[in-house]
Amino acid sequence: MTTNATATMDPKQTKLTKEVKHNRPLTTCFWDPLSRYVFFGAEDHFIHRFDITSGKVSAFAGHDSWVRALVASADGKTLYSAGYDGRLIFWEAAANQPKPQRTIEAHQGWVRAVTLSRDGKYLATCGNDRMVKVWRASDGQLVKEFTGHKTHVYNVVFQHDSKTLVSCDHKGVVKNWSLSGTPARELLTVKAIHGYDTTFRADIGGARGIAIRSDGTQLALSGISKVTNAFAGVGEAVVALVDLTKGTLDRVLQPKDKLKGTMWGVAHHPAGFWIGLSGGSGGGSLSFWQGDTNHEQFKLKLKHDGRGMSVSPDHQRIAVAHADAHLRLYQLQSS
Repeated sequence: MTTNATATMDPKQTKLTKEVKHNRPLTTCFWDPLSRYVFFGAEDHFIHRFDITSGKVSAFAGHDSWVRALVASADGKTLYSAGYDGRLIFWEAAANQPKPQRTIEAHQGWVRAVTLSRDGKYLATCGNDRMVKVWRASDGQLVKEFTGHKTHVYNVVFQHDSKTLVSCDHKGVVKNWSLSGTPARELLTVKAIHGYDTTFRADIGGARGIAIRSDGTQLALSGISKVTNAFAGVGEAVVALVDLTKGTLDRVLQPKDKLKGTMWGVAHHPAGFWIGLSGGSGGGSLSFWQGDTNHEQFKLKLKHDGRGMSVSPDHQRIAVAHADAHLRLYQLQSS
């Protein structure tokens, strides 16, 4: 197989290559930048490091609740984790006996996401305290605090310039922030990833997954739409694409069968297609969208609901954290 990430890929040839069984449902996963490991969180409150070569699994203890977000430095030396306990923790990624290097009480309530700037200098987190915070990746010093969201902030991502960030809250409000001090800009409200259940009188929505197109022009927000039961999370899994220059909604991507559930993850492949991970009453699946169509080119049915997704650094494999307590690795094929 070619190692050229921009080679012509055929999503229809995607296949399951490895399963790692755990004893608790998984919550998230992240592929090590050096492709040595896949890290995953689970409902046991631990982070687990799966060594791809040896098959060994090691536990990282430091959180008191579910870990929902993981990212690592480009050199693979430092792992950063964020959890529902409000903590941001720094780890030596390859340590034989992993222990927290630095623990930060980052947010009041859940931390829902952590992201690293492309230049590796900054981390950004967001959470239920309606704040977006920026930290120095080298030593954990707080750099900026951004306020303005009126509800829980579900996700955040750095743009390619490493100086601006985009965040999305529970009601689909998307804001743009700058480290230079430029005033915050509200881009738009993405109604496609928010709903209000009149029976339970509850809002449900937010960006459960977030990604920026490889060329930096589009923002992808994955979540749930057309909600009919907020308590049970009944709705349709979707990905909304936003033009970052214009601040407008480009289109909404959706499986052809309008899959019931939530799109928990999204990523852009350099070969030119979007990948979405779903889970819910309609089951788990990986959906692939090529070009400018609103419906998937291919949908791979998974063994169980997906809760988190990470694409390998060489863009050849996809790791999925499953609700049935399995980490599964899928191989993409070039045509």
